[in-house]
Amino acid sequence: QVQLVESGGGLVQPGGSLRLSCAASGSIFRLNVMGWYRQAPGKERELVATITSDGATNYADSVKDRFTVSRDNTENTVALQMNSLKPEDTAVYYCKLENRAGLGRRFNYWGQGTQVTVSS
Repeated sequence: QVQLVESGGGLVQPGGSLRLSCAASGSIFRLNVMGWYRQAPGKERELVATITSDGATNYADSVKDRFTVSRDNTENTVALQMNSLKPEDTAVYYCKLENRAGLGRRFNYWGQGTQVTVSS
């Protein structure tokens, strides 16, 4: 099992910045992907950014050039630096860890979510 604990959400004005952090503990495989997803009211959960254990990143088009995902493999943490925030970034942000085993098996774990509200 894997436990994920997020922190760093809150209220920020448009154009501001926030940094989300997520700490993972438990059975973490050598090959894994950590990242962030978000869900706004009335919408489906969507990918924001991911980073593999080798450091490869992937971003949603809507956050490219504004958000940066990073990780510390020794501490099993992942962070999301969010700059130039817009009202449409308002959502609950979820940390996710995907353990990758042989034969294509994947095991997904989610954090409890942290609210990000962008409003003046």
